[in-house]
Amino acid sequence: MKSLAYFLRHNFKTVSFGWVLTFLSSFGQTFLISLYVPEIIKTFSISEGTFGSIYALGTVIASVVLITVGHTIDHKPVKLVVFFNFLGLILSCLLLSFSTYHISLLILAMIGLRLTGQGMLSHISQTVMSRYYGPNRGKALSVAALGFPMGEAIFPICITTLIVTYGFEVAAQASAGFLILYLFLLSFRDLSYFDQESQVAEKPSLKLLAKDFGGLIKDRRFGILMPSTFMLSFTSTAVFLYQYTFVEEKGWSVSLYAAFFTGYAITRFVMSVIGGLWVDKFTAKKLYRFFLIPQALGLLPFAFMDSILGALIFLIMTGITTGVAGTVKSAVLAEVYGTQKLGAVNSLFSMSMILSTAAAPLLIGFLIDQGVAFPYLILTLFGLLLLAILNSQRLGSVPPATA
Repeated sequence: MKSLAYFLRHNFKTVSFGWVLTFLSSFGQTFLISLYVPEIIKTFSISEGTFGSIYALGTVIASVVLITVGHTIDHKPVKLVVFFNFLGLILSCLLLSFSTYHISLLILAMIGLRLTGQGMLSHISQTVMSRYYGPNRGKALSVAALGFPMGEAIFPICITTLIVTYGFEVAAQASAGFLILYLFLLSFRDLSYFDQESQVAEKPSLKLLAKDFGGLIKDRRFGILMPSTFMLSFTSTAVFLYQYTFVEEKGWSVSLYAAFFTGYAITRFVMSVIGGLWVDKFTAKKLYRFFLIPQALGLLPFAFMDSILGALIFLIMTGITTGVAGTVKSAVLAEVYGTQKLGAVNSLFSMSMILSTAAAPLLIGFLIDQGVAFPYLILTLFGLLLLAILNSQRLGSVPPATA
């Protein structure tokens, strides 16, 4: 912890930029969008399944667009990329507020929120922190990742209050106003120290970009790393999107479960810090082989314990995994692939993560509609996580990047 405190004293100004990006990515994250769902369903007179399809469509389109624009952080000034991304996020919030005029605006809003919010802001933060800090990337990524649990703790209270008091349209407009304020502050900030001369000068052609992505997908390293990244987001989205359905099926107290969720946020916060220290001490390659284990083990009491303590155990264990993952997932890409084209590499893995958040509600929602019992749903997730963990053990034979 002393090393982290020393790091913050000397790098607070630069590392805080990464934290702000992950904090503001909340506007496109599942946990915040889910707060709008009840009012959207009432407004458009649609079912949960219909909204789930709209959400999945928006997420898939966003993931495809992300892979075509994510590389810009490799060859464009960081401030320019961030500026235009925030313009897109502000526009998406405004589209959501005016979506009552036509459902097509809702679809466009979902695409924009998922792309510029969850996708690009997280991607930019992780790429810049990994590339800029080198040997200290574990600490930098852990500090930046603290924006995720902070957003989960603060924004739901604010957005829920606005929705209940004024309606979801005003809540979306207030979100846009808040982001405009940050964009104004950003205009006065110098971010040139994040730019490298070669980075800004080199822009890949579409042909070269397609070749790069094709090579990455065929690379053995992609087959080792991608399943774990995919399954982390898939499992978390599958459970959290339908968590209150599962809680009611188990006969547990919804209010007590909601209180337990604080335990998840606190655990994730603490493990984000510890995970960064572990990465710098043990390397991300070693941690990546085991970071999914706590979440996998936490699924079992969640499915088979009659007591609501099973839910608390699951939330804490998932907090451990997601907290460590905030640092490990990005650091391992720098260790395995190097930093020269980290933006392109990161965007490919971000795409797989976003696709998993689209696939999860579709698959689990379908299984629920087919009457599959809750314990069997959880066992399915446990089995998929176990396969990803076993596959990640091959990472030990992958040599470190030379650049």
